Amino acid sequence: MVEKLFEDIFHVDQLDPDGRKFDKVTRIEARSDQFDMLMHLDINNEIYPMRVGDKFTMALAPTLNLDGTPDSGYYTPGARRSLAEDYDYVMHGKLYRVSEDIKSMPVKTDLYVSFGGLLMMLKGDRSVAAKFELDQKLFILIRKV
Repeated sequence: MVEKLFEDIFHVDQLDPDGRKFDKVTRIEARSDQFDMLMHLDINNEIYPMRVGDKFTMALAPTLNLDGTPDSGYYTPGARRSLAEDYDYVMHGKLYRVSEDIKSMPVKTDLYVSFGGLLMMLKGDRSVAAKFELDQKLFILIRKV
């Protein structure tokens, strides 16, 4: 069974909080229900448009293989069922930075992931970040609810 490192339901609070930078990319600012995580995420707005007020499930997993075996790095469509089939929008990336905000109480951890140039920042309780490692390859999986 594949282990999801993180999963929660998010609410879109704002689009492009720092202004629009690219035509086909929207940066969403969202907050999660269960873990009270703050997320900034760049998404391709032509493929998967989001609006303020949308609710979606977001999961992070190290592989798409349902049996939990590591990902080969190659996409072979129709080869076998995968975790991606349960979601609408999937990207593959790498965790490139982990930092802590020691000024906040309780201490918050920031995770930064690049999905081929589309960036994600996930900020929240440090216990959530304990499952992640620097340079770890991750899949982000999104489905509107």
